[in-house]
Parts: sequence; C-alpha cells; structure tokens
Amino acid sequence: MDWEPAIATFRDYLQVERGYSPRTVTSYVRDVEELRRNLPPGSTPARLSVTSVRSQLAALSGRNQAATIGRKLSSLRAFFRFLARRGVLEGNPAQAVRGPRKKKGLPRALDVDDAFRLVEAPARAPITPRRRLSQRELVRHHDLRRRDAALLELLYSTGLRVSEACALVVGDIDRQRYGTPMVLVRHGKGGKSREVPLGGAAERALAAYLGTRAVDGKVAESAPLFCNGDGDRLSVRSVQRLVRAWSTRGGVAARATPHSMRHSFATHLLDAGVDLRSIQELLGHASLSSTQIYTKVSLDHLMSVYDAAHPRARR
Repeated sequence: MDWEPAIATFRDYLQVERGYSPRTVTSYVRDVEELRRNLPPGSTPARLSVTSVRSQLAALSGRNQAATIGRKLSSLRAFFRFLARRGVLEGNPAQAVRGPRKKKGLPRALDVDDAFRLVEAPARAPITPRRRLSQRELVRHHDLRRRDAALLELLYSTGLRVSEACALVVGDIDRQRYGTPMVLVRHGKGGKSREVPLGGAAERALAAYLGTRAVDGKVAESAPLFCNGDGDRLSVRSVQRLVRAWSTRGGVAARATPHSMRHSFATHLLDAGVDLRSIQELLGHASLSSTQIYTKVSLDHLMSVYDAAHPRARR
C-alpha cells in the first residue's frame, strides 16, 4: 500500500469507525504526513520500523515541547496499529518506543474574587468609546455586553471546554427536565454527551442575552447559543479574545483564559467539599486520574477532609 491510499483509508477509519471530530482527524493525519516528509526517499508504509519512529522523534526534539512530541507519537501509534490490522505491517513499531517525559503543569485557577471580577466585568466596566455612539450603536453595544456576560457566566458556572460552549445551540439549555436548568453538552471530548447544572446567575444572564435575539418572544431552538455581531456562531478564538479583554477591563490580576475558568470551576468546587467523582462527571473526564491531575487540591481542603475523616485526627 502506497502513502496516499494508506493515509486516505486511515482518515476514513478515524472519521467513520472511531467517530473522531474533524479537528482531531486533521491533527492525526498531519502528524502522519510529517513522518512521511522526514523519511528517506522511496520509503513506503510497509517498510516502517522502530528506527523510523525514533528518527522522527529525534527530528521533532528541540523544536517541540514534550507534550507535543507525546501527542504526535500517539498519532503514529494509531496509524501503525491501523496498518497492522490491515496486514500492511506485522506489528506496531511505535509500541515499544517511549516518548519524552512530560511536565505535569497545571493552569492556574483564579481565586474566587478574580472569578467574580471577570464574570461581572461586562456589567460593571464603564463604556469608553473613542467617539460618540448613535442610539443604534449603543443598543448593539449593550447587546454584545449581555452576550459576553452570559458567555462568561456559563463558562464559570459549568466548567465547559471552550469548544463545547461554542458548539451549544439554544435548545441545549433545558429548564424543565429536572426542575433546575441544565446544559446538554452534545459535542464533548471523544464524542461523548453529558448534562451539567446551570447556576442561577448564568441562567439570568442567558435569559437577558437571548431576550436581545428574540423574534416574537422566541429564539429558534437550533440557532447557535452564542453568536458574533454578524449572527454567525462565535468561534473558539473569539471567545479566547473576549475572556482576555474582559479580564483586563475587570481588573483581574491573574492571566485568565477559557481553560483557566474551567480549572477555576473545578478547583472552587473541590475547595467547597465536592467529591472528585462528581467533579469528574461535571468536567466530562473519562477517568478519575484526569480529574486528580486537573484539580489543584488546596491545603485547607486536605486538612479539613483529614480532620473530618480520620478517627484519631482530633485525639
């Protein structure tokens, strides 16, 4: 099998059989194409070996971080495993190759005061236009502020990944099913779905925002939940810029990103005594180990759990 049909079939396998998102498929295929470019002329998929893999890792080192190299190695393992199942290779030459050790760095969680400053910034920050706004422009400005307030409140209230928040439609907000507002995440990592409670502040902010978009009192259930000024779905990059901008205007000292808001959501719940299993479900983690790495357990929380649970802690 030559490279073109091998890669094309691998792409179809990832899309159809594995059900990966277009972004994930693109990443896998790009890593395989990079391997192909770094191989000697005339190399074919059937001639791939452990040496091929190690040469690729050597080519990546120095200009890629350990986490990036590890991800690319994972892509190659998937490709080789696919070729082995098709009978192109006798085994997986990447299976025994160890990737570089990753640093277990964590995003910094905002403290509660900074989290409040951030989500309240669209309502509290003064309007400082460079020129006098017309009445129509002023209304549009306030509508966008309501959108940003709803977006920030939802990110902090639910801990959604930024891609999950951008993929929401209006109908994903369910106010009736459990007697409390819920967010249905249909496009979670790995194609998994989950339901996450929506806090009161986030519900009110969303209601105010959707009121600006209502026609005859309604917004189409299939419409994107968060839209840009042209009415199109808000992009991940736009959300990242908005969080950064409101962080500055809100006087937040720490560097705020959508991911740090997710981390703040998990950390603040943990500090309040919520168990890891519940946080795992809310975050949509496949394994508890991911949650343990993701959340920063405060010393105060650890001591309170110890004092409450250990039979000789207070003797």
